Amino acid sequence: MSQVDKLKEGLSHSQQGQFTNPETPGYVGFANLPNQVHRKSVKKGFEFTLMVVGESGLGKSTLINSLFLTDLYPERIIPGAAEKIERTVQIEASTVEIEERGVKLRLTVVDTPGYGDAINSQDCFSTIISYIDDQFERYLHDESGLNRRHIVDNRVHCCFYFISPLGHGLKPLDVQFMKAIHNKVNVVPVIAKADTLTLRERERLKRRVLDEIDEHGIKIYHLPDAESDEDEDFKEQTRILKASIPFAVVGSNQQIEAKGKKVRGRLYPWGVVEVENPEHNDFLKLRTMLITHMQDLQEVTQDLHYENFRSERLKRGGRLSSHGYVLPLSPVRGPEPEEMDKDIILQEKEAELRRMQDMIAKMQAQMQKQGDGDGDGLHA
Repeated sequence: MSQVDKLKEGLSHSQQGQFTNPETPGYVGFANLPNQVHRKSVKKGFEFTLMVVGESGLGKSTLINSLFLTDLYPERIIPGAAEKIERTVQIEASTVEIEERGVKLRLTVVDTPGYGDAINSQDCFSTIISYIDDQFERYLHDESGLNRRHIVDNRVHCCFYFISPLGHGLKPLDVQFMKAIHNKVNVVPVIAKADTLTLRERERLKRRVLDEIDEHGIKIYHLPDAESDEDEDFKEQTRILKASIPFAVVGSNQQIEAKGKKVRGRLYPWGVVEVENPEHNDFLKLRTMLITHMQDLQEVTQDLHYENFRSERLKRGGRLSSHGYVLPLSPVRGPEPEEMDKDIILQEKEAELRRMQDMIAKMQAQMQKQGDGDGDGLHA
């Protein structure tokens, strides 16, 4: 046997090894479809937008940096008290690419500096609501366009609403804001700076906040129930997370030595509050909720909040194409005078065209009658 024949025989054996059926008879192979979806998702990466809302000084930026182990606000300038009085609500979106074990996450954190700082905070959340609606509008426009392959999803998937630990429950502003956005975004209530409360005060405040949420009919994000085929550990984790709402958290980016090891926490004369210790606060529970239910938060945004916005938007002035897609929509405002003039001119031209078509049809009918009359005379 020649060397070429040996090579061909070796290749045929290796190819046969690649396509042999290692499973039991009757195995087709579509059980590997989840692996294909996993590979494709990992290659594409994930997108998530988190909004944080609350009064200044509640530790929102510190908590976000603690959650994702990154510095999202390296150049932030904290305004003085005089500036805060006249300050209006601003929208600051910071996007960072996070990679962990080969999985990429494009995280966008939307901060709202100036919320609740002014003396008159009656309309301080209108800017935030406009931002949420604008992201829905942009996604709807991109989804309705010709090129839908690379749509960037900037819709707000979750909103951490920070509640002050110094009050005795929700403030009127808290109630008004959450009622204004609970049909637009998944609201997760968070009690900030939980290290200012004793354990008994913390539990009392949690019960008070939940009672007031129920009393005012505020719809917060509810974790989905664990499936019956899930393992017992996941069921227990889901039960504990549900019982921990609203999450009472502590944030810190400082490394402190406690019990012979470095931990992130806050040092006090009486001891150390560890950020990642579940006995000290709900930081780990909040992060676990966000990571393990990130997909559900996106699905609720798509299937509930975005669909509600889409249906309302269509009622106000959109239309569907023959394929069921939403045709591009103009922004939500009245038509400009120039557009109105163009519409009037088009309507007039269409009416004139219809009149001309009617005249031509009448002329054709008359000519046909005359032709029929001439034919009858010849026969006679």
